[in-house]
Amino acid sequence: MSNLPRVAWIGLGIMGAPMAENLLKAGYQVTGHTLEQAKLERLAAAGGKAASSIAEAVRDADVVITMVPASPQVEAVAYGEDGILAHARKGALLIDMSSITPQTSVDLAAAGAERGIRVLDAPVSGGEAGAVEAVLSIMVGGEQADFDEALPLFEALGKTIVRCGPHGAGQTVKAANQLIVAVNIQACAEAVVFLEKSGVDLGAALDVLNGGLAGSTVLTRKKDNFRQREFAPGFRIDLHHKDMGIVTDAARNVGAALPVGSLVASLVASLRAQGDGGLDHSALLRGVERLSGMSVEG
Repeated sequence: MSNLPRVAWIGLGIMGAPMAENLLKAGYQVTGHTLEQAKLERLAAAGGKAASSIAEAVRDADVVITMVPASPQVEAVAYGEDGILAHARKGALLIDMSSITPQTSVDLAAAGAERGIRVLDAPVSGGEAGAVEAVLSIMVGGEQADFDEALPLFEALGKTIVRCGPHGAGQTVKAANQLIVAVNIQACAEAVVFLEKSGVDLGAALDVLNGGLAGSTVLTRKKDNFRQREFAPGFRIDLHHKDMGIVTDAARNVGAALPVGSLVASLVASLRAQGDGGLDHSALLRGVERLSGMSVEG
């Protein structure tokens, strides 16, 4: 019988499903709940246990992990009548790995403390590929002792794992991450259009650019998307739009100017308004193409 903590996993989407499966591969018992039956069947096929409700999933769990789209969903699964705080056992550790507002994380930690439930905010970066390969960057906010307890579990999910400070700090760092990623993707997209309109071989150009100071994980992960105009979602524009709202609001609250970030947030919003919200965030290329008078399929 495994001595590892029993895990309840709430939210089995593009990121959550492979992350839960990596815990199973590491020997953890994982009971999962999500709204889509096919995703529960996928978890069961990987060796996990499917639960018909949040209450059922969390009742016997030592650790509860949530991976849902945004603050409203975190609040729904945490505070609802069938929710985590109402049904998790006292002393359990709740790790929210969603990308939400820092204040939502602070409020959740306070509500958890009232119920005897410890809370960490632990958003991730790395996209679907990072989730599948278990090489995510995990930025954590909360108590040091709780972080230390969770570290072996995090090590089954990612490679760069850092406690960034108290409750909400993980989400603040994630907001900064999303700012950098969006600006990077936009710059790459503009370079792609510039290169193609100049008649340069795009594949050769991106390879040499990625070998120098202009290189980035974004370019490594997304250059094939750019070249092939393939935008199957690894991380949807809809979600990056949400994240840009988080970072611009948080920056306003602390008096930090985001001149470039605010512009890119508008470009993300524009792309979403044009019907591309379900595409991968590398589809920012489509916005640049439209502005440059190029035909865009779909």
